[in-house]
Amino acid sequence: LHDSGLVDVLRQVGQPLLGVCLGMQLLFERSAEDGGTECLGLLAGEVVPIPPAPGVRVPHMGWNTLTTVREDPLTTGLPDGTRAYFVHSFAVPVTADTLQTTEYSGVWSAVVRHGNRWGAQFHPERSTSAGSRLLTNFLLEVSP
Repeated sequence: LHDSGLVDVLRQVGQPLLGVCLGMQLLFERSAEDGGTECLGLLAGEVVPIPPAPGVRVPHMGWNTLTTVREDPLTTGLPDGTRAYFVHSFAVPVTADTLQTTEYSGVWSAVVRHGNRWGAQFHPERSTSAGSRLLTNFLLEVSP
């Protein structure tokens, strides 16, 4: 994306954007994956590996609950305790852009927003009504 110039286009065009799972991770500045990778840099922060812990399997595959850090139109109807489906080995620490978190060998960003760029670490397409709600909220927020 950097070589093609698309990163500059994404930064300048200002179109609403929703990144899902790896797409959310790509919104940030860097990822520790593969020895260190430059990402899109649309949100401040670095993607880090989920640390091993007793009883914790990596990759994280399964249902976890969401906890609200701050309200946003994207998370309307997704109260604390909402269950969402995750599949990931890397995660984004809580930042100023975090809307909701989840806990798995630490507390991580589950939903983020910076301006008109949003991200969801969980998979809306696998998260039944919670996923449908998130996608509907995004479309309502960005529709004219």
